[in-house]
Amino acid sequence: AAGADIKEMKDKEFDDVYKNDFLANWHRIATFRKPTIAAVSGYALGGGCELALMCDILLAAPSAVFGQPEINLGVIPGAGDTQRLARAIEKARAMEIVLMGATFGAADAARWGVAARVMEEEEGAEPCAVVRAAVELAREIAGKGRAAAQAGKESVNAAFELPLADGLRLERCLFHGLFATPDQKEGMAAFVEKRKPKFAHL
Repeated sequence: AAGADIKEMKDKEFDDVYKNDFLANWHRIATFRKPTIAAVSGYALGGGCELALMCDILLAAPSAVFGQPEINLGVIPGAGDTQRLARAIEKARAMEIVLMGATFGAADAARWGVAARVMEEEEGAEPCAVVRAAVELAREIAGKGRAAAQAGKESVNAAFELPLADGLRLERCLFHGLFATPDQKEGMAAFVEKRKPKFAHL
């Protein structure tokens, strides 16, 4: 995604974007209870970068390019990347990207913690390979206990919003709560019996 539709936005006025809370609904992706995975090949600029960073796990092809060029249009990122980038890559780098409209590649994305990993692949198969890897990762996560995956996502996300003591308390509460699920019973029984668990996802 090269970003949002600039032709659509160029004639918008303050009263319209403010009253209608333009772009606020994009945040819904970050609040999905199920884990989300982004597969990025090629350009993810502006809104495309913001959508990718809303996801829980980001996989990048070697050709992936990320950036926030909004400054060149007289605005700033409006769907969260002034906040998400600063949390992911530290203030100085985020400032450079936001204030200069700079871009960064897949290798930097992985090194800085934006991407979980860069998918190395054979020439000519790149876009399909990163999507295949994302689908396989989604399949693996879906094979785990659903309540545990949701609790894990909630707990990790809380680390960015809560003081450590509160985050630890939330983690412990979620951990304890999972002992009320059939999947905890199945998972631990399967481990003791040295077999693969068959989660009911309840």
